[in-house]
Amino acid sequence: MNPDCEHITGLVLAGGRGTRMGGVDKGLQTLHGEPLAAHVLKRLAPQTGALLISANRHPEVYTALGAPFGATVLADTLPGFPGPLAGLLAGLRAAGTAYVLSAPCDTPGLPADLAFHLTQALGSHQADIATVTTTDAEGHVSLHPVFALLRTSLADDLAAFLDAGERKVRAWYARHKTVEVAFADERAFYNINSLQELADLERC
Repeated sequence: MNPDCEHITGLVLAGGRGTRMGGVDKGLQTLHGEPLAAHVLKRLAPQTGALLISANRHPEVYTALGAPFGATVLADTLPGFPGPLAGLLAGLRAAGTAYVLSAPCDTPGLPADLAFHLTQALGSHQADIATVTTTDAEGHVSLHPVFALLRTSLADDLAAFLDAGERKVRAWYARHKTVEVAFADERAFYNINSLQELADLERC
């Protein structure tokens, strides 16, 4: 059975250090007058039920940002900005649904049909995790692992993985039945890694 949106909690991952942006809080950088995280929330909201924001800085700003969407802000339970898996764990623990759909805060153009295609794949393959691949003009395939639909029942295994000092998303996915879903529009998954890239996108 494929989960419908009411059984999916959306999770915006905004808890990173923003190292490649000089340490700024990436989700709060503005594009066309709105914070990047707000763009992602707008894209996720119609595709999910409840919404969560994983943020380790400026919780009051994210709380205000998420208020129109009914989003709850939560921080990592592990210290030291340990990476996206820590944000995923916080989301899996906090979700009151059977599934979590995660997306990074720096991808303002994520597809409006992301949840649909991932739920279809998860159900048809009876998988635990569904994630995203794209192919560029030269035929190179890229995996976008932090775009994922995951069963919340994976939380304990993820906690054990992190407690063992592991941090790599792909390594944890390899422990579970994971299906990779090909999306045609690679631009939809374009993530902004620098202030220059943000300025370039602002001019588009």
